[in-house]
Amino acid sequence: MIKKIVGNIDFLENLRGKSASFALAISTTKTCDIDGLTQAGIPGFIYLTPTLDAEFLCSGEVRSLDNIAETPKGVPTPALISRAVHLLKSYKKLEIFDLGAKVKPKLDYFEQYSFGIEPSCSIEDGADIEAKKIFDLGEKFASEYELNSDYLILGESVPSGTTTALTTALALGYDCKDKFSSSFKDTPDSVKQKVVKKALANLAKEDKLFEKLSKVSDNMLIFNAGFVVGASKRGLPLVLAGGTQMACVLLIANRFASNINSKNLGLFTTKWIAEDENSDIKGLLEMLDFKVNAFYADFDFALSEHPALKLYDQGEAKEGVGAGACLVYGLLNGLSKEDITRKVENFLG
Repeated sequence: MIKKIVGNIDFLENLRGKSASFALAISTTKTCDIDGLTQAGIPGFIYLTPTLDAEFLCSGEVRSLDNIAETPKGVPTPALISRAVHLLKSYKKLEIFDLGAKVKPKLDYFEQYSFGIEPSCSIEDGADIEAKKIFDLGEKFASEYELNSDYLILGESVPSGTTTALTTALALGYDCKDKFSSSFKDTPDSVKQKVVKKALANLAKEDKLFEKLSKVSDNMLIFNAGFVVGASKRGLPLVLAGGTQMACVLLIANRFASNINSKNLGLFTTKWIAEDENSDIKGLLEMLDFKVNAFYADFDFALSEHPALKLYDQGEAKEGVGAGACLVYGLLNGLSKEDITRKVENFLG
């Protein structure tokens, strides 16, 4: 039920039966306002997707809008998967890393770390990010972070994040043009490539790494790259929960610290990402100068007849809100495909 992308199977087996905390990094980039670029949310309210995901993940309900985030085709947020696993085999702790959400989640009791980071601008206009400051915040936070479980699962919710991730990786010199995924079944290449081209045109030949990130990246990618570097220095057991966006986090970290100690570092994702014909997460991870342990949950909705969930198996949505890593965590702790499927279906009525 769990398959390897790259790395050492011992890393996975060492986590079997262990407890995990879950942190969701949320952020807004105005890149998501570009028409036709993303379907990760409700049209006109895509900027609310990270907020709604955080609310539903933690409380089981949304409070900043009437409905959960879903695509125009009716694909519900992957937060349903992450929440379902939590109800069946609870994470030790649920936390929110606010890396520039436009609207703060309406949550009590749950730890919401705020770093004074504002939403970033569209990469078409230059993202206007204080990249070094945000990277340093991530590294420092990892050095001080108190882990109250065996390992930390770090997920993300950033609409249009695959576009900023692709642009970032290209700006940093990686040969990755066709390796990043999309929230769409069929990547909107004409729109995405136009945005990427316009963003990269803002770079100057003399720009150094942080200057490039300041213009074409997003807060989540930069902060989490710093967090990875900081976590590796202290040996903090960390699983990045996501697909090609989290692969980009590693690619950024790789440019700043190619000698990262990755013994306690993993990346877990979904089958929909790992087997996506329009992207190549394995290829991205093989560009790293350090080894990483990457696996995916061999989970789909074959046991369900719900039309909205069937869209996942047809290639819509694919990943988000740490869904893949939550599935792996659940499977490592004895949950079955049927357990998870039925719990997700319960949310949809």
